[in-house]
Amino acid sequence: MSLALSTLLFEWRRYLAAVIALALAGVLMLAVSAMFIGILQSFTATIDKSRAQIIILPANSSSLGGPGGGGGALPKRVVPLIYRHPEVVEVQDLPGDFGRFYGPGKTSPSMVNIMVIDTSPNGVTLPDDFTDDMRRAIEPPYNVGVDISAVNQLGVKLGDEATINGRTVRVALIMEGYANSQAPGVVMSRQTQRLMGTANDDAFGLLMVRIKNTSEKDAKRVAEELNALADGQYKAWTKEPLAAATVKDAMSEGLLAIILGFMSVIGFVIGVVITWQTLRGAILANIKEFASLRALGVSIGQLRGVVMELSFWVGILGIAASAVLMVGITFLAKSANIPMGFELGSSLQTAFLLLIISVMSGALTLGALKKGEPADLLK
Repeated sequence: MSLALSTLLFEWRRYLAAVIALALAGVLMLAVSAMFIGILQSFTATIDKSRAQIIILPANSSSLGGPGGGGGALPKRVVPLIYRHPEVVEVQDLPGDFGRFYGPGKTSPSMVNIMVIDTSPNGVTLPDDFTDDMRRAIEPPYNVGVDISAVNQLGVKLGDEATINGRTVRVALIMEGYANSQAPGVVMSRQTQRLMGTANDDAFGLLMVRIKNTSEKDAKRVAEELNALADGQYKAWTKEPLAAATVKDAMSEGLLAIILGFMSVIGFVIGVVITWQTLRGAILANIKEFASLRALGVSIGQLRGVVMELSFWVGILGIAASAVLMVGITFLAKSANIPMGFELGSSLQTAFLLLIISVMSGALTLGALKKGEPADLLK
């Protein structure tokens, strides 16, 4: 075991503040983006959980751009163009809308996110976590499902009647996994949407495509081939690249980018200052030990290496503590019906930044070693 690691293990109380500071800095940088990604994922839940392998958007769309698709609308004539590919099995649009929801006895409406799905067995837009009983529950006209997280907010329970956009509906399903902190999720069948008069058969926000072979490799290949046949009329995506593009576009927008950048800067500054001062205090507290090592012939360069390795291990512990805190925060957010989402790239970037903070703090601490002269041991 190296000197730096053994020092950290035996003197852990001296370095605990630095670990906590790094952990809090990581939470500060990651929590806001995780909450925003969770909000995005709540609006695209039916897309992510659909049984389609490919999503068709307008040709000028760079991402979903919202719950109804970005970049305008797809004309009806696009559908037969998609069927030209021999591996395409089914093409269906995925409508989505917002509505004014009145629960029993409510005098003020709640805005809800309306998700429209196929209720046919194994329908391409039927979420993959829907059981047959759930599918049948919303199959009758004017039957709707409500996420369990929105039950209290909307003031409804199973079997209640409510009003959406002036039409009476019945809450026939209480589901899980569709929490939305911005607009409670309500799911209905395509037939119910038509009866409510909000269906549009002439233009679509997006199309969901099922192919013969459902592997990710085949989906990417078919998407590329569909794009080659598109002639500028549409753009085919697979789920993973589309989700990544949607998050990237959303996070690059003005106000959000400023907020995330500000939180990252604040977290970085707080992490550097507190970690630097804590490491400096710990080194000064052990300055006689470092002076003893110099008296035994250990060079100042080697001692600097010990301090830098010490800061590295503090960074590793800070990353681990930050991960534990984020797990706890995610659990608390889930219990409060606040969706949280994480991107691997963003999480790795935050971990790398915490390590940089720790190493920088160690570099700023190196000057304290000059106070540990061997001659001071004679005083």
